[in-house]
Amino acid sequence: MRHLSAEMLAAGSQQPDPITSAGNAQLGIAALVGIAVIVVLITRFKLHAFLALTLGTLALGAVAAAPLDKAIESFTAGLGDTVAGVGVLIALGAILGKLLADSGGADQIVDTILARASRRSIPWAMALIAGIVGLPMFFEVGLVLLIPVVLLVAKRGNYSVMRVGIPALAGLSVMHGLVPPHPGPLVAIDAMNANLGVTLALGLVVGVPTLIVAGPLFGKVAARWVDTTPPAGVVPERATSELDRRPAFGATLATVLLPVVLMLAKALT
Repeated sequence: MRHLSAEMLAAGSQQPDPITSAGNAQLGIAALVGIAVIVVLITRFKLHAFLALTLGTLALGAVAAAPLDKAIESFTAGLGDTVAGVGVLIALGAILGKLLADSGGADQIVDTILARASRRSIPWAMALIAGIVGLPMFFEVGLVLLIPVVLLVAKRGNYSVMRVGIPALAGLSVMHGLVPPHPGPLVAIDAMNANLGVTLALGLVVGVPTLIVAGPLFGKVAARWVDTTPPAGVVPERATSELDRRPAFGATLATVLLPVVLMLAKALT
């Protein structure tokens, strides 16, 4: 117990000095105001996310009665630590996602799985596609890629858009929120000093049942509530028109799963 107390005191002595004397209630309100500012700037005024985060930080500091120079210093220090810890992985993940999108590899995955799926299994196939595509791609990139696929499948199979769209959104959301190398899980791993491979494995364990419930199962119920058909005139004939230069399905799938295999292998060694 004495040794544990010494460690706790040593850890506490290394904590940075607070930049404000605000109480817990004021800090909570400041955090809510900062988040609200960020959301409004991005959704209402279409401001770039980085600028919105910067202005949201300044708003948080102002409500928390923190000196302006201290608030900026804290923001830049935290941003630098985060980028140093996970910036390379995020950049490599973005590069891989861009390569898959531009090469047609993601479309190859979509077409191959849909060609082998029966009518009853289409929603489950959409969840699987979104899960695979969402591993290396950021949410917004995967969403742009899958929107024409969702509309195309809904039109050809006479499905409600909700029936096939909800599983696709669930797959992207689960991968983006729970599985590295996406920014959220990586930042949490860096902050908690967690093991990357173990976090990846646990993210998949939690993510798969979450995807099943929030995707195909909820999509079936949501389609009864909102029976939406694809808008006329906006449904493409194919997800992409460049079919001759696509990479093979096996090569594309191996590329997507390679980072996952490497991170899991690192956790087991």
